[in-house]
Amino acid sequence: MFCQDCGHKLTLKFCENEGLVPYCNECEAFKFPTFQTAVSMAVVNRAQDRVLIAKHTNGENLLFAGYVKKGESAEKTIIREIREETGLNTIKYRYTRSRYHEPRNVLMLGFIVVVGDGELRLNSDEITEAHWYSFDEALGQVQPDSTAEFFLKNAIAEMKKNKL
Repeated sequence: MFCQDCGHKLTLKFCENEGLVPYCNECEAFKFPTFQTAVSMAVVNRAQDRVLIAKHTNGENLLFAGYVKKGESAEKTIIREIREETGLNTIKYRYTRSRYHEPRNVLMLGFIVVVGDGELRLNSDEITEAHWYSFDEALGQVQPDSTAEFFLKNAIAEMKKNKL
């Protein structure tokens, strides 16, 4: 670990009420870890009985996701990302839960997003195809034990309990 301000190597140092925290001897300051924030979206149709799964350019079947830009709320990110990636309009959404995604050092905020009817216009820079699936079919489309599966299972459980 290196200091994000000066580049010097960090050491772990005890911080009152925090425990061991990265510390920069050059800056003489504790350097709490920073990470990006992104949204993960289980996109569902108006009837809330189908989930849209995207095949991304990396070949993986995933939920829709996007980084929260500086100065943007998670809610604005949802609306922007859905429009950019699918061409569909967001009708309503609900936050479900969060999870840290270590491979990309990102805090993921999970949402269920209901979209309006319309023609899919996929952003080919990010997505090669997308299809609507029943809940059970959707679970078979994502990689087991992945972050996508985690958010999808949670969204499906929420949808089965009560629709938005």
